Amino acid sequence: MVLKPASNKRWRLAGPACSAVVLTCALSAAAGEKALPPPEETEVWQPVPPKVDAPANGVPSDATVLFAGTDTDAWERVDASEKPDPGKTEGGRPIRWKVVDGALVVTPGSGDIRTREVFGDVQLHLEFRTLAQPKGEGQGASNSGVFLMERYELQVLDSYRNTTYVNGQAASVYKQYPPLVNASRPPGEWQSYDVLFLAPRFAADGSVLAPARMTVLHNGVLVQHDVALRGPTVYQGQPRYEAHAAQLPLRLQDHGDQVAFRNIWVRAIARPVTK
Repeated sequence: MVLKPASNKRWRLAGPACSAVVLTCALSAAAGEKALPPPEETEVWQPVPPKVDAPANGVPSDATVLFAGTDTDAWERVDASEKPDPGKTEGGRPIRWKVVDGALVVTPGSGDIRTREVFGDVQLHLEFRTLAQPKGEGQGASNSGVFLMERYELQVLDSYRNTTYVNGQAASVYKQYPPLVNASRPPGEWQSYDVLFLAPRFAADGSVLAPARMTVLHNGVLVQHDVALRGPTVYQGQPRYEAHAAQLPLRLQDHGDQVAFRNIWVRAIARPVTK
């Protein structure tokens, strides 16, 4: 072996010994590559995901359409004094909200409405429109709400230039989480909510195994990112979970303002299977 000074005045290997080192490194690298499993070992072929047609600006083919502009048969009336009751439909009382130019409009004082069908984990899409000429301010400006499982409220409000408590403005999880940003459009313009909702899980003794979770896009902008709900929506005090059915209706609120809704659909979703 011959030692020669390098340009930086340190010594370097030269000749056959250097070649041996390079060969050893090359063999080690080749051995490492051979130790990797074949790519087929990490390829999953079954089950094949079901095909869903997803037309541009349309409704996915596997969605349940709740309102498409005319038919209100998917909904029933809820009396203002009635509390959420799993599976109770009261024979499907007709709603008193009006259909106007393809929109479902709140009739103030007629009561909330809820779906006849029940849901658990869902992807929800709906569009809403606040009053073009606001009548009030704060919580009095085009107030309504979307209640997942009749309990967990996503606030509807005119929040374009309307000041109120931030966990009560549009796109808040009411009294729990303010939106990350205010993506509200001017009064009278149509707006959209796209919601991913995971229902809470309860143990046999009623304790919470997993809280409800919600992700929301308001007009295409992320405003709630996988937030863990502390319990059902309450106006006063702190939320507290009570065990309930795994599937319950979707509910829209009559808060005394003529808020309009359209293009309402839901898709049942399943949590990823992990091994």
